[in-house]
Amino acid sequence: MTTILIVDDEKSIRETLGIILSKEGYDIEKAQDVEIAFSHLVRRRFDIVITDIIMPKVSGIELLEKLKQLSPKTKVIIMTGEPTIETAIKSVQNGAADYLTKPIKREVLINTVKEVEEIKLLNDKRDVLEKENLKYQKELELLVAQKIDELQEAMQSIISLFSTVVEARDPYTAGHQRRVGNLCAAIATKMGLEEKVVEQLRIVGYIHDLGKIVVPSEILSKPGRLSDIEMKLIQSHSSAGYDMIRKVKLPDYLGKTILEHHERCDGSGYPNGLKDKDMWIGSKIIMVADVVEAMMSHRPYRPALGLDAAMTEITGKANILYDKDVVTACRELMVKEEYEIEDKEYKTRMI
Repeated sequence: MTTILIVDDEKSIRETLGIILSKEGYDIEKAQDVEIAFSHLVRRRFDIVITDIIMPKVSGIELLEKLKQLSPKTKVIIMTGEPTIETAIKSVQNGAADYLTKPIKREVLINTVKEVEEIKLLNDKRDVLEKENLKYQKELELLVAQKIDELQEAMQSIISLFSTVVEARDPYTAGHQRRVGNLCAAIATKMGLEEKVVEQLRIVGYIHDLGKIVVPSEILSKPGRLSDIEMKLIQSHSSAGYDMIRKVKLPDYLGKTILEHHERCDGSGYPNGLKDKDMWIGSKIIMVADVVEAMMSHRPYRPALGLDAAMTEITGKANILYDKDVVTACRELMVKEEYEIEDKEYKTRMI
């Protein structure tokens, strides 16, 4: 049942309007001034308030202004015995749903209340739909977030699996990919690259030697000098890794960087002899990180060469084989800040 509060300092008007609207099936409360009206409004909810404008102490317009804060969904009908255009405009500006002129005719009152009641019902339905839509949207967002987390977990497992398989094939370089990935992320951070690129480079670093799966393990672990054929087999791992990533439809940056991590800025690298302008920054970072980590670590064919040798290599060939900005960032990180390459595997996100 629609509830209506009638506010007017004239008892006869309150009683008359109350009788008319009660017969129409409305639940009616009456107040002789704004103060009593507020006591009713605090106690219960009203769908419609019908209020006079000119009353002692506080006017109907002031009631209308306060109602917007106290009960914003309540519809207000203003009534007055001295109608003016200014009064009507001010009423509407302050949120009045309609305007009645005294003396009020029964039919006009009933029709006006029914129209405002219909507006109230439509607004309430809209509010319910908006709440339901918001609830659905939040539930959908939670579901999407959950599915994304599940997908990220699955991708994390794939990355870890790829890394583990490579290490199983080439145990002498165990941990190399993790360390390269972490060094890549540190260099990218030092260079001020966005978080997305930092994370991408950590991921690609963790699996950049994926293509070594196709290289015979005896060649990977051979202590002596490799023949030309063996060297070509080793060099094929970049293209092989790229083909694997492309077939399983993983993000393009993975395959691209894996393919390019043995290229060099002067075009002397492999497999495609790309030059500086043909490569994205990620490829230039990983080629430096890969060289530095490899020189600082033991290999079957030589002992670890150490930090000084690694820094001499990349510094001496900056702007030739390696990007100068990447070299500068790596050197500042390793020498000035004494960064130690981490061997731990961070949880990654495919972003």
